[in-house]
Amino acid sequence: MRALKAAVIVMGVMIVIASIMLAIVIANRLSSRSAATMPIEASLDQPPGTRIVGVASVGERLAVHVTGGGLPDRIVFVEATRGRVVGTLVPEAPPAGAQGR
Repeated sequence: MRALKAAVIVMGVMIVIASIMLAIVIANRLSSRSAATMPIEASLDQPPGTRIVGVASVGERLAVHVTGGGLPDRIVFVEATRGRVVGTLVPEAPPAGAQGR
């Protein structure tokens, strides 16, 4: 009977410890997720009249397709974690007579 009583006590303590560990793991995951989804404010440094046509995710960066503002269409690459512009791609028109090659 003593062995049964000891086993019940040990299992009860193990359940309490496992519940506490589970609560700690859930709290850590929720806190790290909320920090990663914080809104980021970013400026694309584009002239007035510029419009965003589309946005696509490219790895850790965002590719923002912009048009207008007196400039040709362009793609601005933004580092998603910091909201910092890391580059701009301006597609050029193909040279005359280069089509069909």
